Amino acid sequence: MINWTKRSLMGAALAGMTAMPVVAQETISAVVIDGYPDRSLWVREFSNFFIPEVDRRLAENGNYVMDWQENYGGSIVKPRGVLEGIQLGLGDIGIVTTIFHSSKLPSQGISAVTPFVSSDARAVAKAVDEIAREFPTMQNEFAAQNQVYLATGVVLDSYQVFSSSEVASLKDLENKKIAGAGMNLRYLEGINGAAGVRGGLTDFYNMVQTGLVDAAMLWPEAGATFKISEVAPYMLSADLGAVNTKTVTVNQDYWNGLPGEVKGVLQEVAIAYRDHLAGIAMDIAAESEAAYIAAGGTIVEVSDEDRAAWAAAMPNIAQEWAQTLNDAGEPGSDMLAAYLAKLEAEGFVGVRDWSQP
Repeated sequence: MINWTKRSLMGAALAGMTAMPVVAQETISAVVIDGYPDRSLWVREFSNFFIPEVDRRLAENGNYVMDWQENYGGSIVKPRGVLEGIQLGLGDIGIVTTIFHSSKLPSQGISAVTPFVSSDARAVAKAVDEIAREFPTMQNEFAAQNQVYLATGVVLDSYQVFSSSEVASLKDLENKKIAGAGMNLRYLEGINGAAGVRGGLTDFYNMVQTGLVDAAMLWPEAGATFKISEVAPYMLSADLGAVNTKTVTVNQDYWNGLPGEVKGVLQEVAIAYRDHLAGIAMDIAAESEAAYIAAGGTIVEVSDEDRAAWAAAMPNIAQEWAQTLNDAGEPGSDMLAAYLAKLEAEGFVGVRDWSQP
C-alpha cells in the first residue's frame, strides 16, 4: 500500500512537472473555398502541400493550431464565385481564378496579354508574383475586394488548342468556334474567321461534345484530368505560353484578426506553394501529353513560322492592357516592361516584342 502510494505521488508529481511548461495552444479556424473540384491540380496541392506545410511551421513554436474546413467543388461557391465569396466572408481563404475577373483585377492579366513568350510555369509564376510585390497595383485591386493578396499561382505550362476534328496546321483553325476563358479569347483575333466562345475548364468537355464549339484552349494536364481526348482527339501544340490564373487570397476582416505569427506563416507558405505548384505543372506536362496520346489523342506541332505569323497577326493586347492601366493612374507600361525584363533575364524572349506598339 505504501509503495503504491509513493508511485502514485511520484506519477502525479511527474505529470505536474510535464504539464507545467506547456502553454495552451490557440485554435484558429480557417474556411477554405474553391469552386473547382478537389481533383483539380491547385486544389489538390492546397490540401496536400499548403495546409500540411502551414501546420508544420506553426507546430515548430506550438502557439497555434489551425482547424481547416475545406469546401470545394461548388459546396459554397462556383468556380467564378470565389472572389465574391472571400469578399463576403463565405470563406476565409480562397483560390481565386483571376481570368474570370478582368474588370475587377485587370493587372492580373499581365501574363495572359503576353503570349508566345514563356512556357515555363516556374518563371512566369515568380515574375508575376514579384511584380505584385514591387508594384502596389495588384495588391490594391484585391484590397478593393476586401482581400489580402498572398501569392500568384501558375498551374499550366502552356495553353494549347484541342480540336474535335483533325488539324494539321494553324490554317485548320480558320472559321472555327473555339472555347476559351478570359483574355486568351483575344488570341483568336490572329486567326482568320475564328470565333471565341467563353467558357470554363469544367465546361469545355461538354461544349466540344455537343458541338457548341469545334475546339478549346486548355493545357495538357487539364486535358488529361478532364479527359478531353474523348471529345477532342487532336491537339495543336502552339505553345501559347504559361499564364497565371490562380491567386491565393484571404478575407481582409479575417486577416485583421489573425496573430502576427500566423500571418507570417501563411505568407511564407503561399510563396512556397507558388513554386511547388509551378514545379508540378512542369513535371507533369510531358506526362500529360503522353497520357493524351495513350488515350488516343494526336499532337501536331505548330511550326516556328506559324507561331510568329499568329503572334504578328494579333492585336497588341499587351499595349492595350498597359494603356488601360495607365489611363487609370496605374503604372501599366512600367509593369509590362519589368515583367518582360524578368522573363528575358531567365532566358525567355518572345516571338514578338509586346513592349513595342
